[in-house]
Amino acid sequence: MRKHFNLFSQYLIGVLFGLGLIISGMSNPQKILSFLDLAGNWDPSLMFVMGGAILVGLGGFYLASKRTEAFFGGALHIPTRRDISKPLVIGSLIFGAGWGIAGFCPGPAIVALGAGHLKALVFVLAMLAGMALCNRFFTGHKKSA
Repeated sequence: MRKHFNLFSQYLIGVLFGLGLIISGMSNPQKILSFLDLAGNWDPSLMFVMGGAILVGLGGFYLASKRTEAFFGGALHIPTRRDISKPLVIGSLIFGAGWGIAGFCPGPAIVALGAGHLKALVFVLAMLAGMALCNRFFTGHKKSA
């Protein structure tokens, strides 16, 4: 019974997250590209969305730091590394370039895919291919060494 409750709760949280992305405009690539177009027709409205997300995230991380297990049971997986490594910088640059070119990041792309947007399908397939390549050539390499 607890397993079903946990799955249902995770589903509801995912739906709430997706609705937030849709309502805020984060799943609309044109809105994102307008936000990133500083030299053109700049739309600053996403700064408020990001500011609100940071505030909610800070609260969530604070609450999580006071717990020994996740809200629905199981281990917490909170990042503990604080160094800035070469893979982090390279991954961040690739993420930013993909966001700026396509107007999607992973969460909004999956929401847009669910809404049937073809561009989101292309983005998600490219993202999955990139994840597979990373796993094959970086993560997999470390495990075998």
